[in-house]
Amino acid sequence: MNPIEDQLTGLRNRRSFMPLLRQHVGLANNHKTSVGLVVVDINGFSRLNATHGFDIGDGILKELALRLKQVARTQDYAARIGDNRFALILCRVMDKGHVDLAIRKVFRLLDLPFEIGGLRVKVAATVGAALCPMHASQADHLLRQAERALAAARAGALPYMIAPDIGVDGGISAHWELEVELGDAVASGQMSMHYQPKIRVADRALVGAEALMRWQHRSRGAISPELFIPVAEQTGQILPITAWALNMALRHAGQWGGPLSVAVNVPAQMIARHDLPDLVENALQLWGRSDTQLVLEITERSLVADHRHSFAVLSRIRDLGVRISIDDFGTGYSCLAYFKDIPADELKIDRSFVSGLLVDAASVDITTLIIDLAHRFGMSVVGEGVEDEATFQLLSRMGCDLVQGFLFSPALSPDAFRRHVADAASLVGTAGSAEPGELPPSAILAPGARSSAG
Repeated sequence: MNPIEDQLTGLRNRRSFMPLLRQHVGLANNHKTSVGLVVVDINGFSRLNATHGFDIGDGILKELALRLKQVARTQDYAARIGDNRFALILCRVMDKGHVDLAIRKVFRLLDLPFEIGGLRVKVAATVGAALCPMHASQADHLLRQAERALAAARAGALPYMIAPDIGVDGGISAHWELEVELGDAVASGQMSMHYQPKIRVADRALVGAEALMRWQHRSRGAISPELFIPVAEQTGQILPITAWALNMALRHAGQWGGPLSVAVNVPAQMIARHDLPDLVENALQLWGRSDTQLVLEITERSLVADHRHSFAVLSRIRDLGVRISIDDFGTGYSCLAYFKDIPADELKIDRSFVSGLLVDAASVDITTLIIDLAHRFGMSVVGEGVEDEATFQLLSRMGCDLVQGFLFSPALSPDAFRRHVADAASLVGTAGSAEPGELPPSAILAPGARSSAG
C-alpha cells in the first residue's frame, strides 16, 4: 500500500496533501508566483449512501476523482482530504480568474451524470477556493480560507465562492458588508465609468475605448472590480450593474462626436442569461448612435459551462450589430474543439503574455499562435497592457491589429476622455502627415501617458 495515496481513489491522501501544499506555498512565496487551492465537497453524500448503498457511494468517489484529474494540468495535484471532500492544488496560476475557470470546468464535468453499477446518478457539489499569496501566505491558513469560502457558499446557497480580497482573517465578513453596500453604490454616485483608448497598430489612430467600471467607496477608497463583480454575481446584483454599465458607456460614447467603438465588459454569469440580448437592445434603443460601435467583451471562461447556450445568446446579440470580443484568451483551461463556432469578432491577448514578450520566448510563441488563429477565422486581435514602444513594435511586426495600454494612455474619466478625443481630432487638421479621419501619433498620447520619445 502506498502511504501517500488514498486507497479508494488513488489520489493523494490528506496526510501527504498537507506537506505537498506547504511545499508549493513555499515555492510560490519564494518565486513571487501564485498557487490556487480549490476544495470540492459533495452535497448530500450521506443521503446518497443511504439511498443507493456504500458500494455506489464508493463508485461516486472514484468517478469524481477521475473527473478532477481531468481538470488538473500536469503541474497540478488532486487529493482526497476527507470522506467526501477533495482538493486541487493549482500551481503557478496567473490570477483569480484562472482559478475561477478551473472551478467552472469542475462544474461542467459534474453536469454529466455518474454511471455507477448500472445506475445514473446526478452528483452536486459545493466549492470553495483561495489563492496564495492573495488570501494567505501559509498552507494551513490557505486551506482554512478555502474551507471558509466553501462554508460561506453553502450558507448562501451558492455553487462556489472564492475567498474575497479584503482582509485575510476578516475576509468573509467583509464580503457580506460589501454585498449590502454594493446595492447603494450606483444610486449614491460611487460607481463610475472610465475609458482606456484602443489604438490601431497600422497607423496609431484612436479607434475606440474600453469602458472600465470604478467603485470609489466613501470610506474604503477604490475597490477593485475583481472583488465587487464576483460579489455582484453571487448576490444577484449583477443584472442592474451590467445594465447601468451598458447604458452609461453608450451615453458617454454618444458625446465623443466621432466614429469610435466602445467596449463594455460583460461578466461570465450574464452570458448564461437568455435576456441579455434584450438588455443590450434596450440600451441601444436609448443611447445608440450610427457612429458608435458597441463591443461586448466576454471572458473565455464564460463560454466553458454551456457553450451551446452561450453561442446562441451571443449570436442574437451580433444580429443587433454588436461586435463580440473574447477577453483573456489563451490563459488556460480553454477548449479549441468549438473555437470555429464561436460567434466572435475579436480576440484580446491577455496582458500576462504581452508583458512577457520581450523576455519570454514562450509568450512570443503563444502570442504568435493567437494572432494567426484569430486571423484565420476572420477575427481582429487586441494586445492589452502595452507599456513600452519595444513591445508595441514587436506586436506590430507580429500582425496585431489593435493595442491598449499605458504607452498610449491610462483609463480616463468621462470628461477627460471626451477632451482627449476633441484635442486629438483638432490635431488631425494641423498634422501634415495625417490623413483625413486619422489621428497622428502625437494625438493619441493622453496626459500622463509615456512617450517613447521621452
